[in-house]
Amino acid sequence: MGLSKVVANADEAIKDIKDGMTIMLGGFGLCGIPEKCINALVKSGVKQLTCISNNAGVDDFGIGLLLQTKQVKKMVSSYVGENEEFERQLLSGELEVELIPQGTLATRCMATGYGMPVIYTPAGVGTEVAEGKETRNFSMYGEEKEYLMERAFESDYAIVKAWKGDHHGNLIYKATARNFNPMMAMAGRITIAEVEELVEPGQLNPDEIHTPGIFVHKIFKGENYEKRIEQRTVNKKG
Repeated sequence: MGLSKVVANADEAIKDIKDGMTIMLGGFGLCGIPEKCINALVKSGVKQLTCISNNAGVDDFGIGLLLQTKQVKKMVSSYVGENEEFERQLLSGELEVELIPQGTLATRCMATGYGMPVIYTPAGVGTEVAEGKETRNFSMYGEEKEYLMERAFESDYAIVKAWKGDHHGNLIYKATARNFNPMMAMAGRITIAEVEELVEPGQLNPDEIHTPGIFVHKIFKGENYEKRIEQRTVNKKG
């Protein structure tokens, strides 16, 4: 059967995250974010974190909670437009920020999981994103282009959220929550997974597993997920 990776709760899962560490946090906007682990990090008081995430949450939810308590030293993100506290800290110089094209962010995560130290991408060539970085020319389909070299990420922890998982750490994501979570789960030196449903080994269909348990080190079942929506838009009748 193998060793169970189950821990009791979020507090137990994140207890070894220390000041100054770099963590990846899955999710897109507020969809598929590790709500329980973020709350536990706030409660723990750990500080000087570097957070790699698609987004910075909103002021009172997600990574925004860590920004409110000044626990984040640096944000590495591609989308940050929903958080006024993030904007305030950025403009005041309190927060270091590295903005990355979204495809580059995803591919750098993927490269880490694949054991590739760098990628080459045309995104960002000739812009501020390329300052101080190496570029090379490559030919594809008979067309030569300049490509920017970007390094794979190095993170101490990756924290992801899945719909369902088993005691061995195999994970299934549901719908849009299958965003940055799978690639970040592969990329963490240590990966923590929180799930809505936790089942015994053998109860997941192997053909439906998105993240094999080999990538996951700790897993726990969360309760009462809020699953907030950033911008709720509905059609007007008539």
